Amino acid sequence: MISLNGHETRLLRRGTTGPVVLFLHGFPEHAGGWADVMAELDGFQCFAPDQRGYGWSFRPDQVADYQTGHMVRDALDLIGTLGLDRVHVVGHDWGAAVAYGIAFTGDPRVASLTIANGVHPVPFQRELAKGGAQSEASRYMTWLRGPDSHTALAANDFEKLVAFLTKGMEMAWFTPEVQAEYKRVWQNADVVNAMVNWYRASPLVVAEPGVPAAQADLPALPHDRMKVRVPHMLIWGLGDKALLPETHDGLETFCDHLEIHEFADADHWITHQKPTEIAGLIRDFTARFP
Repeated sequence: MISLNGHETRLLRRGTTGPVVLFLHGFPEHAGGWADVMAELDGFQCFAPDQRGYGWSFRPDQVADYQTGHMVRDALDLIGTLGLDRVHVVGHDWGAAVAYGIAFTGDPRVASLTIANGVHPVPFQRELAKGGAQSEASRYMTWLRGPDSHTALAANDFEKLVAFLTKGMEMAWFTPEVQAEYKRVWQNADVVNAMVNWYRASPLVVAEPGVPAAQADLPALPHDRMKVRVPHMLIWGLGDKALLPETHDGLETFCDHLEIHEFADADHWITHQKPTEIAGLIRDFTARFP
């Protein structure tokens, strides 16, 4: 455990010397979701926190406390608490939203940005607003934002939450032992409620399939403040059913340096399906942009 401005959270660590990598998980995972990738990074210092609302992190009561800016400050506070002066930031799913937010700040301690099946807010909102394939794929977001979704997800030993995590994906990695660990971290409906608050707090608009959203209804996303000035690597599993490839069309216009690595035989859970490959890409990327 580590204290962040008076709040406790669990922090997984591996390695004591070498380049520093901060790993940020998404929904419905936890810090341990990065364990397989971290295990492949000998010669690195790896840190992975339970983000607010998850696992053994702190859980504020108000939905507004789960706006992405708060999680960005959590991560920057963690970097300061650990006394780190050069950090490679890696994010997946919702962790990618936080990682992008960190990059947008221009904090000089951030050396590079790596995203695994996660989205920049501007291209993502563009696709969500169209009423097309991504709007259909993201209908679950509307359901999750409902007031009682956490109760349904936690019922019957997290039956719906397991179904949510596994639907349409290759799940060989989700062994009975891993599933038991996830359920232990999910704990109860109160914890799931905090996890789902990330969706409730998001300003992104999901159009009804076939009905494009009105421009006036969309959140203000100032492009000039959403630039990635550090070297940026995107790792993408093409089989992702939740985030479609078009969600990163045009991403290069927001980046000073972007490279994309695609895997035809991986999906949204690429961090579990390809830990050796992801670690290798991180090793090469951080060596070129120390």
